[in-house]
Amino acid sequence: MEGQELPYVLVDCIGERLGVYEDHVGFLKKRFHLITMKEYLENKTVLSKKIRAIYMWYHKPAINEELLQSLPNLKVVASSGVGIDHLDLKLLSSYGVKVSNTPFIVSTDTADMGMALLLASSRRLVEGHEMAVSPDTEYFPADWLGVEVSGATLGIVGMGTIGYKVAERAKAFEMKILYHNRNQRKKEEESAVGAVYCKKIDDLLQQADFVLLAVNLTPQTHKLIGKRELELMKPTATLINISRGLVVDQDALVEALQNKVIKAAALDVTYPEPLPRDHPLLKLKNVIITPHIGSATKKTRWVMMEEMAESIEAGLAGLPVPREVLP
Repeated sequence: MEGQELPYVLVDCIGERLGVYEDHVGFLKKRFHLITMKEYLENKTVLSKKIRAIYMWYHKPAINEELLQSLPNLKVVASSGVGIDHLDLKLLSSYGVKVSNTPFIVSTDTADMGMALLLASSRRLVEGHEMAVSPDTEYFPADWLGVEVSGATLGIVGMGTIGYKVAERAKAFEMKILYHNRNQRKKEEESAVGAVYCKKIDDLLQQADFVLLAVNLTPQTHKLIGKRELELMKPTATLINISRGLVVDQDALVEALQNKVIKAAALDVTYPEPLPRDHPLLKLKNVIITPHIGSATKKTRWVMMEEMAESIEAGLAGLPVPREVLP
């Protein structure tokens, strides 16, 4: 409303490495008075009672009990992306703070990324590029081969919105689709993509040529794929992870790749991110690693920002918070 002071919203920083995007600032400043963590810490006495929301971009600013205690009028935290493993929902709820995320807008891009990794790994695109541009290359070997995707079996672990969109894409590549999920999808949804439900993850692992992980990180999915699960996979199989790094036991994965227990891995997520520069995963030819860019397109990041702003405005107006995450 004109003449009314804009609500104060805490952000980590503007620009810089992990800050609010510069081209998002104009949109946000029309709606909120943005306060950076630096500004807040320098003027805590005045600002602590004014801040009513936190705009959490790239998991920043980090929220702990000390911060919550210092913000008595905090009403809502809007977090970018789908994952909420960086938030203590019960703690936030105990302070009367509502939480939202942006789970649906990221699904299309993340599914695209899953298929991109599958294709890049199967056809050895990164190795091929390196060969093609190397100053040492004198000829292209005729026996330098990848593996076929059409007709291969894809096993999707986690058939939520992202997993289902991966299945839609895989169907267009004429792949056979298995999936494991907490709950079986409706028959019509299965039929639409030709997916077969595996109640036990072991059944999926033993049959799939490509295993794609699209689960949320929870205590139940922490290191869901470990030594035992990797040994159940075919020696010709590839593991693709577009969920969270901690869904995989990384040490067990290194061992499996080194010992040819599985053929390859394609990872958009690791732990930590980035990996230490001397990490063994970075030295393996049968691994592709990308820098957690599943939802990293300009349009998606803009809509994420709009949705976060919408959630903050609703929460501060006492309205139901869109995409609220319950503890």
